[in-house]
Amino acid sequence: MMRAVMCLSGGMDSTALLMRLLADGYAVSCLTYDYGQKHSIEISRAKSNIEYLSENEFDVEHTVVDLKSAMAMFHSALTTDGYNIPEGHYETEQMKNTVVPNRNAIFSSILYGQALSVALREGCEVVIALGVHSGDHEIYPDCRPEFYESLEHAFSLGNWDSDKVSFYLPYIDGDKCTILQDALDSVEKLCLDFDTVFQNTNTSYNPDIYGRSSGKSGADVERILAFHAIGRRDPVIYVDDWETVLQNAILTEKQHEVSP
Repeated sequence: MMRAVMCLSGGMDSTALLMRLLADGYAVSCLTYDYGQKHSIEISRAKSNIEYLSENEFDVEHTVVDLKSAMAMFHSALTTDGYNIPEGHYETEQMKNTVVPNRNAIFSSILYGQALSVALREGCEVVIALGVHSGDHEIYPDCRPEFYESLEHAFSLGNWDSDKVSFYLPYIDGDKCTILQDALDSVEKLCLDFDTVFQNTNTSYNPDIYGRSSGKSGADVERILAFHAIGRRDPVIYVDDWETVLQNAILTEKQHEVSP
């Protein structure tokens, strides 16, 4: 039996990764982290997809890990009151305000402990699957290949039986479009509904009180353009209609391309 543990944020990338793992025949355990993020709607979206999978006879172990007290001291626009979520293009300097210090190292450390525990308990090899991709490399140093290479080496030095655990980063050289294309293939193989799966996700850093995506944060813009590029309408509900958020995303992209 192929075995995987992964971080299911409730976002587009990790959800696509979960679909890929299931389509490839992995038994999957998911951790969702509640770290005080302002866009905590993603946690309930992750739960909704786990329920949807269960209704379709896919049994996925899912645990929500409470890290709010530990990470409340970390400064980031994603977690700190009084700091607005920046809007605009995903790769601009201001988007670095959405970095949460050491976040992925913390998440990966917990995942590694879980993976080792599963490996020892079940007597199998385990992959730690993460949905990081090339579009994150500019802003988030902890999404870069060299970071995970170093992290895996450090974890192997600090643990017995580390030969039983390895990182699996299938999207590390891809982008949002390749992720969505892969998800289309996976969901079709699983006989699930693509729109239902991705309606049960959140990418927006600043959804409103009803959970509707703003369409204006850098993460929103990147997602909207990816759905447009593969010829599909994003099933997530936005504050404005699809045509409006799409035109805003296209304009934002054009303005970024002509800026010095």
